[in-house]
Amino acid sequence: MTAFGFELLKTDGAARLGTISTAHGEINTPAFMPVGTAATVKAMRPESVKQTGAEIILGNTYHLMLRPGAERIARLGGLHTFMNWNLPILTDSGGYQVMSLTELRKLDETGVTFRSHIDGSYHTLTPERSIEVQHLLDADITMCFDECPPYPCEKDEVARATELSMRWAGRSKDAFVERPGYGLFGICQGGVHEDLREQSTKALIDIGFDGYAVGGLAVGEGREKMFAALDVTTPHLPQDKPRYLMGVGKPEDIVGAVARGIDMFDCVLPTRSGRTAQAWTPRGPINIRNARHAEDPRPIDETCTCPACRNHSRAYLHHLNKADEILGAMLLTWHNLHYYQQLMQGIRAAITAGTFAEFQAEFARLCDLGDIEPI
Repeated sequence: MTAFGFELLKTDGAARLGTISTAHGEINTPAFMPVGTAATVKAMRPESVKQTGAEIILGNTYHLMLRPGAERIARLGGLHTFMNWNLPILTDSGGYQVMSLTELRKLDETGVTFRSHIDGSYHTLTPERSIEVQHLLDADITMCFDECPPYPCEKDEVARATELSMRWAGRSKDAFVERPGYGLFGICQGGVHEDLREQSTKALIDIGFDGYAVGGLAVGEGREKMFAALDVTTPHLPQDKPRYLMGVGKPEDIVGAVARGIDMFDCVLPTRSGRTAQAWTPRGPINIRNARHAEDPRPIDETCTCPACRNHSRAYLHHLNKADEILGAMLLTWHNLHYYQQLMQGIRAAITAGTFAEFQAEFARLCDLGDIEPI
């Protein structure tokens, strides 16, 4: 079986081109992972997700352990079989969801005891249980269990959470079952504080992981502070391991993070936008419900080859969304995921050609232009 690994193929400034090898296939980086939290990328069939060019998706420990249950998914052949996705899967550890979605009952050195947002039942999630659930799901990439402090937050509280996360990272590593093609990522915490970020990164490297994620960002600190945190974090990360910026998905943020050495991204933005009438284009997002699109015969983007743009007008998509037809959400979601994968393909091509700086400048120029004027 294929060993889990990362090959750095080329750099262009801090931007990196690489390949991650897993038990269920290779991932070309920089890569964007569509979010399939509950074993589905919302409004998309697995085959459709593949057709957008996605090579990996994200699932979530918290949601799947509550419903339908990790043990049930394991009995049914694992998450790949359960949802009919035969390419790589990364699973979030559940730590962020426990902190943000539940009524927190108890957090201590052991882990977190919480009430389910579904039925109010009590559960305990520890580093060991999080790793066990991800193993039952058969995740190609498992994330260590961590505590993600909110923003804003006093530095002392960020330091406490960061130190706890590093102890949990060690326990996650001990609980992980090594096997060919499967990897475990550590998660760097530290908020927007340079010294805490450096301490966290060094602690993770001492433990030793197959990849390193940057967590605790995109929680309200803003783009400038996020980029500043990346500027002081990525230089400390190993060159020969993949780097994952968790929960970041605005196209401008992706391009800026690639310029700072990040390899992997995930976000609900393209799918959530698809369900709320927002379509992403090289000139930024448009709201298809706006009246200006009601009689516009053009596609969302004349350069796009997705089914929404090949086969349907802005006027039709406007109608579907105004009428709350399910097809509107399906077509816009497909378009958005296609756009994101095309963006990543363009980034990889630019790094390959050594022209990423020019790509970044052109990307910013088009975004500044905004959507084209209606006919």
